[in-house]
Amino acid sequence: MDPSLRRRAAVHHALADPARLAIVEALMVGDLASVELRRALDLPSNLLAHHLGVLQEAGLIGRTRSHADRRRAYVRLIPSALRGLTPVTRVTASRVVFVCTRNAARSPLAAAIWAARSPIPATSAGTRPGPRVNPRTLSAARRHGVSLDRVGTRHVADVVRPGDLVVAVCDNAYRELGPGPGRAHWSVPDPGPVDTDEIFDEVFGQLSERIDWLTTLTGPGPPS
Repeated sequence: MDPSLRRRAAVHHALADPARLAIVEALMVGDLASVELRRALDLPSNLLAHHLGVLQEAGLIGRTRSHADRRRAYVRLIPSALRGLTPVTRVTASRVVFVCTRNAARSPLAAAIWAARSPIPATSAGTRPGPRVNPRTLSAARRHGVSLDRVGTRHVADVVRPGDLVVAVCDNAYRELGPGPGRAHWSVPDPGPVDTDEIFDEVFGQLSERIDWLTTLTGPGPPS
C-alpha cells in the first residue's frame, strides 16, 4: 500500500474526534498555549494532553518554546498536514461532455455551469435526445446567472470524441453508455416530470455542488 495513504489515514483518524477537531480549528489562525486551549475548549488538563499527543503523533501540530518566556510553550498547527488531506485523484480532459437521456435539462444545465466555473470546454448531449431544451432549463440558467443559449439537442454519438471526459448526469444514460475509462456517473433526478421552477433550481444546486468539486480535480488534457 502507498505509504502516503497510511499517513493520510492517520491524519483522518486523529481528526475523527470532536475535541481534537475543535483544537485544530482553534489553531487555524494562530498559536495558542495549552492553558489557552484548555480555557477555550473547557477541557481538563489530562484530556487536553491526550488529544494534543494524538494530534502531534499524526503530524498535525507542533510545539514551540516561547522566546519571551522559556517556561511557556505554544501549540501550532502544521498546515501542510491538512493540505495532505486533499484527495490525490486527478482527471485530465480536453473537454467535458455531460450526458442525460433527452439532452433537455440536466446535461445542458451542467454544461452551462461548468463553462462558468472552468476554462476547460464543455458541451452536452443525449442518448435519446428530444426535440428541444426544456424552457424551464433556460429560465433556470438565467435565474442563476449562467449562459445557456442553445435550444437544440444532439445525440451523444455525434458529440463525444477522444480525450473527452463523459459525465452521465442521469441513471438511464449511464446504463446505456456503461462504465469505462474517461466516464463518470452522477445520479441526479430528472426535473422534467415535476416541471416546476423549484425542482429545476434544486437540480441546478446539485449539479453546481458536484461541478465545483470536479473542477478542483480536473486539469486540461491534450487537444482532441
